[in-house]
Amino acid sequence: MFLLLALFAIAADTQAPAGPAAPAGIHDLAFADLPRTWDEGLPLGNGMVGALVWKNGAFLRLSLDRADLWDLRPMPNQEAPEWSFAWVAEQWAADRYDLVQKKFDAPYEDNPAPTKIPAGALEFDLSGFGPMKSVRLDVEGAAGLAAWADGRSLETFVQADTPVGFFLFSKAPADFKPVLRLPPYAGDSSAGPADSVGGQDLRRLGYSRGRLEEREGEAVLRQPGWNGFYYEIAVVWKRDPDGRLTGAWSVTSKSSDDRGEPPALARAKSAMAKGIDWAREAHRAWWRNFWSRSTIHVPDPVLEKQWYLDTYKFGAAARRGAPPVSLQAVWTADNGRLPPWKGDFHHDLNTQLSYWPCYSSNRLDQGLGFLDWLWENRPVFKRYTKSYFGTSGLNVPGVSTLAGEPMGGWIQYSFSPTIGAWLAQHFDLHWRFSRDREFLRNRAYPWIRDVAVHLEEISQRGPDGKRKLPLSSSPEIFDNSRRAWFPEMTNYDLALVVWTFQTASGMAAELGLADEAARWSALAGEWPPFAVDPASGLMFAPGTPYEASHRHFSHAMAIHPLGLINATGSGAERTIVHDTLATLDRIGPDAWCGYSYAWLGNMKARALDGEGAARALRIFATAFCLPNSFHANGDQTKSGYSKFTYRPFTLEGNFAFAAGLQEMLLQSHDGIIRIFPAVPRSWKEASFQTLRAQGAFLVSAEMSGGLVRWIRIVSQKGGLLRLRNPFEGMFHVNGVKGNAVDGLIEIETTPGREILLEFEEE
Repeated sequence: MFLLLALFAIAADTQAPAGPAAPAGIHDLAFADLPRTWDEGLPLGNGMVGALVWKNGAFLRLSLDRADLWDLRPMPNQEAPEWSFAWVAEQWAADRYDLVQKKFDAPYEDNPAPTKIPAGALEFDLSGFGPMKSVRLDVEGAAGLAAWADGRSLETFVQADTPVGFFLFSKAPADFKPVLRLPPYAGDSSAGPADSVGGQDLRRLGYSRGRLEEREGEAVLRQPGWNGFYYEIAVVWKRDPDGRLTGAWSVTSKSSDDRGEPPALARAKSAMAKGIDWAREAHRAWWRNFWSRSTIHVPDPVLEKQWYLDTYKFGAAARRGAPPVSLQAVWTADNGRLPPWKGDFHHDLNTQLSYWPCYSSNRLDQGLGFLDWLWENRPVFKRYTKSYFGTSGLNVPGVSTLAGEPMGGWIQYSFSPTIGAWLAQHFDLHWRFSRDREFLRNRAYPWIRDVAVHLEEISQRGPDGKRKLPLSSSPEIFDNSRRAWFPEMTNYDLALVVWTFQTASGMAAELGLADEAARWSALAGEWPPFAVDPASGLMFAPGTPYEASHRHFSHAMAIHPLGLINATGSGAERTIVHDTLATLDRIGPDAWCGYSYAWLGNMKARALDGEGAARALRIFATAFCLPNSFHANGDQTKSGYSKFTYRPFTLEGNFAFAAGLQEMLLQSHDGIIRIFPAVPRSWKEASFQTLRAQGAFLVSAEMSGGLVRWIRIVSQKGGLLRLRNPFEGMFHVNGVKGNAVDGLIEIETTPGREILLEFEEE
């Protein structure tokens, strides 16, 4: 029995600590000069449009982007009669897998599209300017700021709530103005080799040259794309008598035109009419609200600064009403090439990791942009599921376009039968952190139910009577070879399948659907146990232990993010967690990417290993990020943290890092809230404000002198609060002496109730 503290009987006049504060200037990006490459530019964005601020030769360049700029021509192989999971299984069984690679894998590399495409750029001739004095990304105000030694300055920002950007130069030369630059689409369409990592030459898309119209104080570019698609960039500007040059730009597309939104020139003119001062105030108000959701403080300045930069980028890239975060979001490559991996939506890890931080950081609205997109594309996903797998229900292509259509690639992962299940976890997480019953009823359960139907139909009975998939895989083990398919269940697929049926059962029970709950619960028990090696922990599949370094910890999905095996669980579970992570440490990081370290930081935190979590996250921040904080996949320091030393920029590592640091400060995945559960012993001072726990609890806490001093919890939805006692001694709850039984504090809450727990000095 645990002590139940009835809050209605407790005095509630205790003074609560202050709310979250905005990030400090120490978290800004600060340079002595403008960056010299696009992928090191200052990132600005609002989820729909973005800009990178850098120097291209003698020009200051704003590389412009918009999230819905896509060449959506279909892959040529998806109308073939062989287009089916059953045909793939037949070729695999007959040892003719080279036919599958030619028909299904190769087209992704051979064809430049479908793909995300860049918009263009604005350039400003700096030949009349003196040397640079400073360049800064203001994280709190989401603005790029530059100053020159001769007194000239620049302020530029992408307005937070409309697809418009602004720039303001002071003391501009008399003939100073923006110049619109077109991407090099036109020319020899056969130019350049196929290269999905380095990016194919833009000319391979075969577009005609865009039309540029310039008039006094304005310019408009209209660029045609494939099959009637087009986009427009417009910029307008004016010069004041005092030498100030103020301008606004916008990027619109055929998609926005089809929705009846104003064209780019009208957007830019309207913004200029309202004025930069009005826009700046509206912009800063949005970002003040964003930062009010949560803040943190930790004694490691490298980790703290990286968290603020990554959280800033999340706010600039993830918005409701905009497309979800793709590999580069609104910062598509500006180097005359397609973005790495075509800037697409990789669902075998990348999109999932990108949204990990939104839940505990109390930024659920940003996560809903992803869930809205998934929900809106359900018909596309169901059509794909029926066409390729021959099943009812729902699955999602592992690599997809903006419209949700499959793009191909290594089909073990781009056409995996369990992608929809991993994406389903985001529906479940939103429900668990928000306790929004309408969302549960109308979105979360319907999605997971459809995934469960697909998995039930595609499964087969093995000789042991247990269910299994016809073929199973584990991203991205053995790459795209025949060996990458396993005849037995991989731990990756098994974890997702079992999690789906267990979660579907729990949701159905929550909604009072007893028969459905019983059905899913029974199905959850019809699969084999996880493959565990006594010496090394979780394996990839029976007979295939983790014996060589690999970037994707797919075998450990049951530990994190799914939480089926927990370090806070039984002795057997703790052993599996320990052995699995010890094996990763022992074999080492030769084949890891930056996101591997960010994911490892999350797993170490779940294992309550604060030192290990902090070390993994610090390596990510110092070795795998460019000077502007972008995750670059390879070890940029060449310090032996990975044998990958290349620099394709993708975002999932950044956002997984933010989630990992949050996991060190607050956990609630097993129904019990833990305060500072995985911080290094050397951390004596730390705090956070309004992080979110499952159950819709907003939690703030402070540790000083190595002791937890206070915790403030606001219950949004009411219900039972279960808190692992973090106090070393007596404590008060809203001014009344508290108690814990077996290390747990249990409090029955009502909606809106605030609870203040304070350490009692002896």
